Amino acid sequence: MVFRDRTDAGRQLAAKLKEVIDTSNAIVLALPRGGVPVAFEVARALHVPLDIFLVRKLGVPGREELAMGAIASGGVRVINDDVVRELGIPSRWIDIAAADESAELRRRELAYRDSRPAPDVRDKTVVLVDDGLATGATMRAAVAALRKMEPDRIVVAVPVGAPDTCHELRAQADDIVCLKQPDPFYAVGSWYQDFEQTTDEEVRELLALGASELITS
Repeated sequence: MVFRDRTDAGRQLAAKLKEVIDTSNAIVLALPRGGVPVAFEVARALHVPLDIFLVRKLGVPGREELAMGAIASGGVRVINDDVVRELGIPSRWIDIAAADESAELRRRELAYRDSRPAPDVRDKTVVLVDDGLATGATMRAAVAALRKMEPDRIVVAVPVGAPDTCHELRAQADDIVCLKQPDPFYAVGSWYQDFEQTTDEEVRELLALGASELITS
């Protein structure tokens, strides 16, 4: 194990980000749900706003933990071509999964944001945080969607990631901070002592707490 839990991982990640991020015009965006506790610690340490960026993995039918792609707000779809080709996944399976996950994307938008608008990231440094990178499909979808919103810089920040995935993302993001790149990688949860699923209620609480701490800091 490398991290006790997502809070510990977030604090370690924040310490590294302090060395490389200009916080004068930055915002931290978390990938729900697991990325939110990590991002909360990052935003608190950097004294910058915290928000979420909604992305949904498209799991292979019967093997949902394996990503065949992902979708993000704004209609962005990213396909993991290697997985699709190797398993011979037909396009209609991808379309069905995308339709199902689009519904969940809308549900989470309402559940987490309520009536709050999405943040304006134009010309800002966006620190995009998750609890780890396996195939990277979800994070690639997030980066692709954010590019359309014209930020000044996108920094992918994770506590742990598969070495090949971290390398691939360097070509898409402006920078990547990945504390640990173990090989063999196994899975994100392998590197946490406590990897319990983050709940919707925890996401809402951390977003509200992040907003109040920023106001009073």
